[in-house]
Parts: sequence; C-alpha cells; structure tokens
Amino acid sequence: MNSYLLPREILCVMEKIFKSEEKAEFLRLIRELVRATRSVAYDGDYNALKTILTTDGGFSQRRDKYGFNRLLHNMRTAYLVCEKISPDRNMVMAILLNDLCSDGKISADEISKTWGDDIVKLLRGLQKVSTLYSHQASVQSDNFRKLLLTFAEDIRVILIMIVDRLNLMRAINHHPNESLVRDTALESSYLYAPLAHRLGLYAIKSELEDMSLKYTNRQVYTDIARELNETKATRDAYIAAFIAPVKAKLEETGVKFDIKGRTKSIYSIWNKILKQHNDLSHIYDLFAIRIILDVPPEKEKSECWNVYSIIGDMYTPNPRRMKDWLTIPKSNGYESLHTTVLGPEGKWVEVQIRTRRMDEIAEKGLAAHWKYKGIKSEGDLDTWMANVRDILEAGQSGPMELIKNFKMDMYNKEVFIFTPKGDLFKLPLGATLLDFAFNIHSKLGCTCVGGKVNGHNRKINYRLESGDTVEIMTSPTQQPKLDWLNFVVTSKARSKIRQTINEQNSRSSELGRELLQRRFKNRKMDVEESKLMKVIKKLGFKTVTDFYNEISSENLNVNDVIAEYENLEQRLDAPVETRSAEEFTLQTHDDETATDGDVVIIGENIKGINYKLSRCCNPIYGDRVFGFVSAEGVIKIHRDDCPNAHHIKARYPDRLIATRWSGKIGHQFATTLHVVGHDDLGIVTNITSIINKEKDVTLRNISIEATDGLFQGFLTIGVNTTESLNNIIKKIKTVKGVKDVQRSK
Repeated sequence: MNSYLLPREILCVMEKIFKSEEKAEFLRLIRELVRATRSVAYDGDYNALKTILTTDGGFSQRRDKYGFNRLLHNMRTAYLVCEKISPDRNMVMAILLNDLCSDGKISADEISKTWGDDIVKLLRGLQKVSTLYSHQASVQSDNFRKLLLTFAEDIRVILIMIVDRLNLMRAINHHPNESLVRDTALESSYLYAPLAHRLGLYAIKSELEDMSLKYTNRQVYTDIARELNETKATRDAYIAAFIAPVKAKLEETGVKFDIKGRTKSIYSIWNKILKQHNDLSHIYDLFAIRIILDVPPEKEKSECWNVYSIIGDMYTPNPRRMKDWLTIPKSNGYESLHTTVLGPEGKWVEVQIRTRRMDEIAEKGLAAHWKYKGIKSEGDLDTWMANVRDILEAGQSGPMELIKNFKMDMYNKEVFIFTPKGDLFKLPLGATLLDFAFNIHSKLGCTCVGGKVNGHNRKINYRLESGDTVEIMTSPTQQPKLDWLNFVVTSKARSKIRQTINEQNSRSSELGRELLQRRFKNRKMDVEESKLMKVIKKLGFKTVTDFYNEISSENLNVNDVIAEYENLEQRLDAPVETRSAEEFTLQTHDDETATDGDVVIIGENIKGINYKLSRCCNPIYGDRVFGFVSAEGVIKIHRDDCPNAHHIKARYPDRLIATRWSGKIGHQFATTLHVVGHDDLGIVTNITSIINKEKDVTLRNISIEATDGLFQGFLTIGVNTTESLNNIIKKIKTVKGVKDVQRSK
C-alpha cells in the first residue's frame, strides 16, 4: 500500500470518516503495515483491498462501542500482529477484511477467489467467536474461556484476539466511560492475559496485566510506578555495579555471552507484595539479571552449570531459591537455571542462566511459564500446549505456516450451552435437553416436556452442541419416567430421576396400602401380616411395594386379594395330616414309569400331586431338581444348587423325594438374570432388544441401577428350558459394555 495506493477517492473518504488526529495515524499505519508485510504479502493483495475501500460505502463509518473507528482499530491490530507475533499475510488480511465481511461489503466467495480459502477460514473463526459476546455471558467464567477455545478452531484466531485486546487496552486509557473500561480490564485480566501466558506471549501477557491493574486500581499502579521511577537511577546503578564483576569474570573464560538487567512488571510486583506482605524494597527478585550464552547445543548444559558455579563463588546464593530446569525441563519446554544471590548492600538479585536457543524459545512464545508461576493448570490444556510447541519447533518454513491446520480440540469432550439470558453452562459431550434442564434445577428437569434450541422446538432427548441457546418448556402434569434413564448422561439427572420415581412409588404404595386396609376394615376382618405376605408371594409379586402399587393403579382388584386371603385362612385353619416322604403316594405321568422308587414327574396333565416350584431358586425345565415335602403336604421343587438345598438335605433327609422333568412342559418359567456392565448410552435398550427378538423368551421385569460409571441390573425373564436360558445369556454377553451376566440364585 505505497503512496500510489492513496488515490483521491481514499483521501476524500478520509475527510468524511476520520477525525483530524486520526488521518495522520492512518497514513502512518499504511506505510508501516506495507513495510512489515513486504516479505509475505502477495502481489495485488493491497490493491484488491484498496478497490473495496474506495467503493461507495466501503469504508465502515460505524464506530464500535468505545467510539473508535473500526478500520483504524483493525489496522493497529494488524500491525501489532506483525510486531508481536509474526508478519503473517493471512492473519493480516483476515483482520483488515473482518469488518467488511461481517458488514456484508464483500462475500466469502469473493474473498476466497481473491485472497484464498485460508483467509475465509480465519474470518469464519473470528466471526464465530464474536457471537459469544452477543450472548452477554460472563467472561469471568471458566466455561466462557473453554467455549472460546472450542469455537476458535484455528489457533491463529486466538492469537488475533489476544493482540486485538492488547490494541484495545492501549486505546482506552482515560476513556470517559469508566464502567466500560473497568469491565474490559477485568475481562483482559481473567481471560486474555492467561491465554497469552499459556501461549508463551509473555510480553503481551505482562502488558495486559499491567494495564488491567492500572484501569482497575489506578492508585496502586501509580504508587508502584512512581516508586520505580524515583528509584530507577539508583536501581540501574546497582544493576550495573552487580553486572561489572560478573562480566569481567565471564570474559576470562572466553565464552560468548550477553547480560541483561530487568525489573519485574508492576502487576507482578503488586502480586509479590500481596503474597509476601512486604513493601517494594523487600521483594526478592525485584532485581533480575539474565545471562545468555552463545554455545553449541552439545555444550549447553555444561556451560550453564559452569556459569552457575562462577556466580555462586562471587555471591552467596540462597539454596531455597535455586531452580534447575536444565536437568529436567518444565512440561512446557522451558529450560534455564535460576539462582537468587545476596548482592552488594544485602539486596537479593535473581540470576537466570540460559543459552541463546533457550532464551529465544522463552521469549518468542514457545514456553508459557504457567506452572513456573504457580498458577493452577489443567492437564489437557498443558498437553495441548506441548503439542503446539512441538509443531512450532519442528517448523522449517515458518511456525505460522505449520499451525494453520492445527485444531484446538482440547475440550471436545464437553459442550457449552447458553440460556436465553446469556448464562453459560458446561455439560458432558452427548448431553440432552433433559440433562440441561436438570443441570439448571431439579424441578425444571422433572417437569420438562421439551424445549427450544436456537429457536427450534426439540424433544427432551435432543443432543445438544456447543453454543446452543436452550429454552426449557415445562408442564405441571409432567413426571419423570423410567425410560428417561435410557438417554440422559449426567449423574445429576440420573440420580434425580431415580429419586423422584422412588418417591412416586412410595406415595403410590402408601395409597394402595390404605385402600386395602380400608376394605378389610369394612368387612370387619383383621389382617395378619404373615398371611398377607404369603398372599403377596402367591400372586407373584417380588416386593410389597410392587403389590401395593398395582392396587393403587387399579391393575389389581382388591376383592381378589381379599378372596385369596380368605382361602389361605381356610387352608391354614384346616387340620394338617403329617406324612413322611416314604408314606407319600405319588402319581406319575401316564407314559412314564417310576424306577428305583417313587419319583415326582413334573409336567403337563399330572393329577393328584400337589407340587410347587420353589421361589427361592426358581427351577427351570432342564435343571437338576429334588422334591421336599412341606408341612402343608405340598411338594416343593428345588434346584440341586439352590441356596437352601444344603440346609434342607441336612435337616430333613426323611422328607426328600426324587424328582425329574417330563418330556414336555409347554409353559414358561420365571428366572432372574444379574447383569453388570459399563453405564454406556443405549446399553439397556440393546439388551431389551435382544430379549424381545427371542421367540421363546419374554421380559417380565427390569431393574437397573448405575454408580460411578458402572450399572447393575436384574432382569426377570420367562423361558421354556435351561437351553433357552443359556442361549439368551450368551447373546446378552455380546452386547457392547456388558461385563458379566449370571443367573440369580
């Protein structure tokens, strides 16, 4: 964008949209930007941009919320990218085209045709991230930072945003809107400075922190800055006096080196004052000296230790302040030797010893001193940063070229969801609209009937994506359902659904109990709990709660229960003839003959034998079984491996009777399976689907419970034979996530 790029059209437009003090800066930025990108810009890049700018309305006349001209602001950002990071052609052009694209002055297709698809990709990322602010979510939320990183699919988008924030922070000093300035400063301190730090942009990070302190606590900033200025001459003289003998000693060794002296940033000094409860004069490493050695790679460690030894001989070191990141570099790649020594006048001075290579890595952003500064880090992000460092260090054609296709997917196991008011929530990947409702409030989840996602109606099992704006719809008649457990993924939702269903069952059970007791009372009957338990078992209920729930829901007639209770009383009140197994007369199946004594034949059309299949072990056709003559004269059939078998055989050997199955049964037997597996999405649906596909197997009841990522359940099924049972067990074991299936005893 040389002088020939400033035709009359641009000069005329400048008169309309620039303030007088802005014109000179605009012209200066054009020259500096062209100069900075001379080695990377393509022929015609700026001419094509000029054509758009000189088109009617090409210059954006709108100013941002701070009152700044957007074109001028973008030009400052583009130049800072070149200065602070790298003269990257695509990043610069994306910054200059961003507002033009968002304002509709140029389409993505036109940009792709003129400047290339990579710039379109960057613009898409910038505009995607900018939508975050439209939600008005609090940036002082860790979820906001994670969502920003998720939306910024290209690391260069984050780099642009950090530099853009640096540009903004420099511009808002003495801005009349103090509230806006304070919010911007807090946002920079919480969000952008840590991001810059993790990316190793230490200079940007320090400047953002200093300006944040200045705008939020100007008095503290001014006091520290004044004290530093007042002591600058003394401090510089002290550092020069400290360096002189060190420099002379090192020159005697013949090694090539540079020595730098520095003072900590104002923000860092303020943090030290707060942590150490000291004043400025007692900060340990207020003075810092950096010794940078020019040595070949094979001599790096030995020369650094040699210099460390020389410093230790000259000044007394503080052993507690020694940091060795040569032997074991930090996880972010940082390498250096740090020692704090007692210099002249009893003042502590920090000395950092490193090679040119180490210093270049640390200064150019490949080593973010995250753990070094004691800030809590996240393992996933540290790993991701290590990958960024590896990619950058391996670059042959420039680091910016290599990271163009680097995906920022460190938070790909989470989704971040907005409410219509802009509040932000984090949920696990795969979370549904119902999970989101429970995450906001349990009552909202229990009454949820659906919702609107980005303005579109969705069902409760709709799976959410990062950035969705969700509005929950409820109904006072809605209640949690057991099948909700098949698709929710958060532990809070699962726990609350189970709790609510159990409470519903408890209330229903109590209602059923009151109804039954009232009917007994109307008939002037006293209820014996033990007899009622026998009736409940005879009716096939596994729990008392299930029994009363069926009465409450009117699936079980109360009169039938009372009739069964009366029949039981009559049988129990009748005299019982006690007989031993030897005296018991048996009738066998017509086509079977008893061998080796009397044998109970279990099957169809058997008359005269009063037998029951024991509920303690639920024998199935094909099991090895034995008969036991109960006190009521009923033969109870048990499996040989029944939990009670050993006790029965040992205590009542005279009441045992041999038993075998007939050739054909013709009906199903109930048995229970115990299933254990991972609490994976859809696993219950897969298991029930297999059971339903079997012709000779029916599912009668299911009870599932999940804890810490594992689930265990009990399935009551009906089968004809043990062969059918073994077959269905094998098939359930093939379901992904199932760890074990056993028949319950």
